[in-house]
Amino acid sequence: MTDAVLSSVPKIISDELESPTRRALRRLFKRKGAVVGLVVIALFVLLSLFAPLLIPYDPIATSWSLVRKPPTLQHWFGTDDLGRDILARVVYGARASLMAGAISVGIALGIGVPLGLLSGYRGGFIDALISRITDAMLACPFLILAIALAAFLGPSLGNAMIAIGISATPIFVRLTRGQVMSVKVEDYVEAARAMGNPRWRIALFHILPNIMPALLVQATLSIAAAIIAEAALSFLGLGQQPPSPSWGSMLNAAQRFLTNAPWMAIWPGLAIFLVVLSFNLVGDGLRDALDPRER
Repeated sequence: MTDAVLSSVPKIISDELESPTRRALRRLFKRKGAVVGLVVIALFVLLSLFAPLLIPYDPIATSWSLVRKPPTLQHWFGTDDLGRDILARVVYGARASLMAGAISVGIALGIGVPLGLLSGYRGGFIDALISRITDAMLACPFLILAIALAAFLGPSLGNAMIAIGISATPIFVRLTRGQVMSVKVEDYVEAARAMGNPRWRIALFHILPNIMPALLVQATLSIAAAIIAEAALSFLGLGQQPPSPSWGSMLNAAQRFLTNAPWMAIWPGLAIFLVVLSFNLVGDGLRDALDPRER
């Protein structure tokens, strides 16, 4: 028994000396679901980046002789109602969806984190004002608010990303505020304050780095929600405008031909399902990997 305990001591010491980033990555890659999600996301990113080299067809080129043709060796995913190659449109459409997810969440982080940090750290009237505005925005469902803002700004992919980003901002404001209120009473924050550090330095260099894991997990999950929102806006004609490819607009065009040409809806729907599922798997894996209680 004593030998077993002594033999485990070097491993315990090595785990304690390991950097937090390496420890989190090691835990993340032990989760098969998260690894599968990362592989699928990486595959879609690579396909969207190198689409001109991999796909021989123009995603907006029409051909009246190829209207609604089923999958063949020449057109693996078939063609749509205008004779366009569906594989090319799915791959090029990944650019719009992934970009919308990343940029929308970037906007939400850029607005929500500073407001949540200010609200949680300062408190008082500022906290009350920001919290009431956040509560008012959260009272409206996320997708409904995004549709209203996109309709107000006008139909385009850029405006859709802005609308989604603003609609997702209250989530990050509330999360950041709660994390800051929990962290600002810790001993190391009190020590930094006792040493005479100004408030902005304590907030940026002592509090913010320690709440980043929770924000990273929420950002990953929010990208999945943003991709669904972009597809919904494009489906309604408020996102990516034709003839530019988008998974949502492809589903909109396919709804009239579900009986005669079901492949028009299957492939963009499957792409949305795989990407959203992958981001959720990665988010769950990150939540477990960044949990300090995990050993």
